[in-house]
Amino acid sequence: MTRVVAVDPGRSKCGLVLVDVGRSLVVAGGVRLASGVETLLSSWCNDSAGVDRILLGDGTSSAEWLHRLQTMAPVQLVDETGTTLRARDRYWQLWPPQGWRRWVPRGMLLPPGDLDALAALVMLEESLKITCRWPTTTPQIKSEPEP
Repeated sequence: MTRVVAVDPGRSKCGLVLVDVGRSLVVAGGVRLASGVETLLSSWCNDSAGVDRILLGDGTSSAEWLHRLQTMAPVQLVDETGTTLRARDRYWQLWPPQGWRRWVPRGMLLPPGDLDALAALVMLEESLKITCRWPTTTPQIKSEPEP
């Protein structure tokens, strides 16, 4: 099993996804305060399946994150230009609007919550040229408080 993490870096919060590449499946994902990212990544890297690679968006504060993450797994910088906008479309692909919202043009709909985790997913999918499934019927992409 090949597991890859994608990180949409930021100064105050980051979007992260852990993907089983062989099954094209999101194992975990969410938005964390920047101060909690390393702890979460460390737990993913140290569990029995480990992490083979970290894909890091090349935007906001990526140089600082590169330095911090390269001790956990090999890090590859990837282009994150426009991923936040594409994350919005990806949200509606994964969780199509229901009820009356399905009649509203998707460009006018705003997904609930932060999209940083989906921006990380978009970076990973484009970089690895795969399309992943997010296994929950209800999106679990809201920001998680720090433990």
